[in-house]
Amino acid sequence: MGRHAAPRGVAIPDVRERLFDAAERVLAREGASALTSRAVTTEAGCAKGLLHAHFDGLDELVAELVLDRFARTVRRAEELVARAGQSTVADNLVTVALALLHSLSPTVVGLAMTRPGASLRIRQALAAGAPSFTAIQDSITGCLEAEQRLGRFAEGADTSSIALAIVGTVHHLLMTTWADAPAPREQVGRLIVLLVGAGIDGAASARDRA
Repeated sequence: MGRHAAPRGVAIPDVRERLFDAAERVLAREGASALTSRAVTTEAGCAKGLLHAHFDGLDELVAELVLDRFARTVRRAEELVARAGQSTVADNLVTVALALLHSLSPTVVGLAMTRPGASLRIRQALAAGAPSFTAIQDSITGCLEAEQRLGRFAEGADTSSIALAIVGTVHHLLMTTWADAPAPREQVGRLIVLLVGAGIDGAASARDRA
């Protein structure tokens, strides 16, 4: 059954998310060159003018898509502190790192970087305080500090540097992961085990000496 536009005057719930999802599907299926206002609204099954009723063209749509996915991951990262003491330290960090990696496809990231209007909007929003990698880094630092208080992570470990290394690596993978690149999940997992392993071992040694 084909797609149908919503009748005039009928509100479409969560229209921004619907357009975001449609744009991601078009990009995944056909690539950046296929992303047009018509392609997005057709994929979303809504009237052609709906995109321009909510966004000032494709640049704003792409920018808002990137910012929305970052904000979603930041919310996931903020839950880390509450998970302190559960599962393992490494597993909790891997969960957030993978959420960030999967928040945006390389095609979306590449498109945002190559459209000057979208890139400028993203930079302006981040400078104005929109959720970004820094917020994720702060959440990881807070999680590790909570684990230190629980005795599951070495007291002297440099939590902020570990968080920076994780976020910096994820940022690199997010910008450079393509179809023929090594699996990012494995790379992130190995890095986190390496970074937090000494802290976990140090905490265990301290408990043994107590």
